[in-house]
Amino acid sequence: MELRLLRYFWTIAEEENISRAAECLHVTQPTLSRQLRELEQELGTPLFERQSKGLVLTDAGLFLKSRAGEILRLTQQTTQEFVDRRQQLFSGHLAIGCVEADNSDTLAMMLEDFVSDYPQVTFHIFSSASDIITDQLDKGLLDLAILLEPVNTDKYATLTLPRTEQWGLLVSKDAFVAQQSSVHPADLAGMPLMLSNRPEVQQLILDWSGLTRDQLNIIGTYNLSFNVLPLVTHQVAAALMIAGALSNRQPADTRFIPLAPTMQTNCVLVWRRDRLLTPVVHEFIHYFQQAFGSAKA
Repeated sequence: MELRLLRYFWTIAEEENISRAAECLHVTQPTLSRQLRELEQELGTPLFERQSKGLVLTDAGLFLKSRAGEILRLTQQTTQEFVDRRQQLFSGHLAIGCVEADNSDTLAMMLEDFVSDYPQVTFHIFSSASDIITDQLDKGLLDLAILLEPVNTDKYATLTLPRTEQWGLLVSKDAFVAQQSSVHPADLAGMPLMLSNRPEVQQLILDWSGLTRDQLNIIGTYNLSFNVLPLVTHQVAAALMIAGALSNRQPADTRFIPLAPTMQTNCVLVWRRDRLLTPVVHEFIHYFQQAFGSAKA
């Protein structure tokens, strides 16, 4: 399957119309229609349903669009990396993943210093949960990432960041527990809870509480905290999370209560050990090493 055909397919899927896609690609409509038919024949399945309102992706088309997006982004990034290596004066690009945490500020401070020293450098920040970020990192779509422990770092070189992340319970100010200065394991018994969908985080909370999963009333899970905030506000459930996930966006009618005994975790800067780094990425990691110490191999 040629990259050219993937680009054609991707553009058609985005525009949902052959004519508009042909204009975007600067090819004729008959040429584009023929290329689409040939791609469908090659794959042995229709990729679109022709409806009055336009083209609608079939299940096979949705699957191919997801894969095509990853391939085209990886191709673009690989091309950019070769350009970066030709331009040794640090006019390259950084692709960085970052979780919701206090250490988002750490990344911002490091980027501020870096682009001040190398003003031709550009960057992209991909914000998501640790498991999604590591998937993007493994596919080569990200150069490095800041992840929240606990996380399996067997494949990565790591540098632990010094700012710790405080765990607690986010509750409505009208909840009974909101009057407490801390939350103990016994306070969680029977309380409707939401927590991260990451198995490592769930185990961390079980280890802290000394309770089994059956003893906790977990009614929901999440990967990012943004969408759970209204549920906490309306007392659907309380949410176990880190304080850094609420930076500058905690609803006024909620309260974050630290866990007791205190539970803290670190964030780590990670990158693949087996991947050759561009000069720009290597230098950016060096900035972190100068600020916070050497990385673990």
